[in-house]
Amino acid sequence: MRVLLLHSDHIEFEPKKKAIKGAEEVKLEKIRVEEALVAFVSVEKGDEADPEEAASMLVDEIEKVAKQVDARRVVIYPWVHLTNDPAQPGDALRILKIAEGKLKDKFEEVVRAPFGWYKAFEVRCKGHPLAELSRTIGVGEKKESEREEEISEALKAEEKLKSYWYIMTPDGELIPVEEFDFSEHPELKKFADYEISKVRAVDQVPPHVKLMREMELVDYEPGSDAGNLRWYPKGELIKNLLEDHVTNLLLEYGAMKVETPIMYDFNHPNLSKYLHRFPARQYVVYSGSDRYFLRFAACFGQYLIKHDMIISYKHLPVRLYELTHYSFRREQKGELVGLRRLRCFTMPDMHTLVADVGQAKQEFVNQMKLAMKWMEDLQLDYEVAIRFVRDFYEENKDFIKSLVKMLNKPVLIEMWEERPFYFILKFEFNVVDCLGKASALSTVQIDIENAERFDIIYVDKDGSKKHPLILHASISGSIDRNLYAILERQWMRKERGEKPCFPLWIAPTQVRICPVSDEYLDHALQLLEKIRKENIRVDIDDRDITLAKKIMEAEKEWVPYIVVVGKKEVETGRLSIRVREKNKQIDMSVEELIEEIREKTRGKPFRLLYLPEKLSKRPQFVG
Repeated sequence: MRVLLLHSDHIEFEPKKKAIKGAEEVKLEKIRVEEALVAFVSVEKGDEADPEEAASMLVDEIEKVAKQVDARRVVIYPWVHLTNDPAQPGDALRILKIAEGKLKDKFEEVVRAPFGWYKAFEVRCKGHPLAELSRTIGVGEKKESEREEEISEALKAEEKLKSYWYIMTPDGELIPVEEFDFSEHPELKKFADYEISKVRAVDQVPPHVKLMREMELVDYEPGSDAGNLRWYPKGELIKNLLEDHVTNLLLEYGAMKVETPIMYDFNHPNLSKYLHRFPARQYVVYSGSDRYFLRFAACFGQYLIKHDMIISYKHLPVRLYELTHYSFRREQKGELVGLRRLRCFTMPDMHTLVADVGQAKQEFVNQMKLAMKWMEDLQLDYEVAIRFVRDFYEENKDFIKSLVKMLNKPVLIEMWEERPFYFILKFEFNVVDCLGKASALSTVQIDIENAERFDIIYVDKDGSKKHPLILHASISGSIDRNLYAILERQWMRKERGEKPCFPLWIAPTQVRICPVSDEYLDHALQLLEKIRKENIRVDIDDRDITLAKKIMEAEKEWVPYIVVVGKKEVETGRLSIRVREKNKQIDMSVEELIEEIREKTRGKPFRLLYLPEKLSKRPQFVG
């Protein structure tokens, strides 16, 4: 909103001719107001997103200036010429009327000039230092403490939602959760308790926070908003390898990779409706007076791409995929801790168009199998939730039972009497952490609303145009949260007296060479060169410290293979290797070591080290 404030001896105006179709109906008479603060106002695009707030901010500014100049009368004069980006007339008039109503209780006289008219006017400005002032007012300019959070209708509905909870066994039996025997499924019990309680706040620091900092993977960023983190080289390497792997899986599956913007217009007619069907809090940003939200998934961009595509039934299923390096959800501060729940995160997001429910169910099964492979590749134990409306279950009982049979484990079922969201069926793979909190990773949903909302169509074999269904899939879930899950589950392994390990393919260093002394450094460097050529991440501890300390520090970093190089290794050509996974000291040749690593990492992505190969050249990131 743009405002020109003139402290005036008088203003006189007379409506002459309608300027727009929606002009107010008024008497064609001359109006004069003496000793007034005149506010020439241009309501801009974006102000209509919150008319009450926009009007209140205008009133606050008028009150502030009126007090400074001791004005007891106010004239609101609509003047579109102050802006190049005006709001729609109806929205502008509504805001001005609200402001007029609020001002009438505060001043002796409040006059609003007719809206939508060409007017003849004259104004005499007093000419003192505060007599001419201009203001730019944005709806988002309230302080954080004063601003109402952007909460979707779906999120509000979720808080009131009545859920019915069951456990379904692999043989298809549906058992009310309070009647299920959890004695052989303690992790499922923790998961069910967590989901049913709906308490997401964290009152203790989970172990992965200590690990992520000690191992120099990732850390809090005090220079940003909470839930926005900094990634150090080792953590960034793990993150990138996870991104590579899920991308490769989806490209092999037939997805087409795209890239879309990270911010979208609140006033886009379709996006604004979708916002209220997705249970997430938004970040709000402004470009001038235009109001935008930062994406919380790749849905928006992919919907808009699909709207413009020409699609035949022969093309279906159509899969678009994006690795959204920057997705945003303004999670509540009590829920933000480490990598478990973030405000800025990386989300691999695939959307699949299908012709009908039958094709949707087939894709749902295929994508669940991809998610199962993902969890296996990360060596993660997980619990499963399947969520749906009761009507869908009654019509598709055998299908739901087949999903649970495929998983071959009891599954938590959440059932609703009515559909609060845009989807009719959803699964989630959840990891339970050391504090008994659960976090979803892999997930797929069948969406029955948004193809119609965004007018996405395909041409059927009879030439008719139809709206497809959409499957939302994140086969991995948030990449950041995957590292949280790995660290938490490996901490549990440590608590059981076992050695925590990264899956070999994501270990930042796969082989650490530790020469006993400088005498064997050249031989060690020759070994490093030979191993590196085989696409294996290898480094060398060339520092002037004891062998015992070198081994201890490699153990702290969970290095899978620690190779000691001394007199015996030089003379025999055999290597003395500490194999972390087996917790054993093994003798093998360099060729045998290379072959073992090749076999264990077959089919997985590879990246070079993100740090110098020589540890003597590495700075310390965490003090």
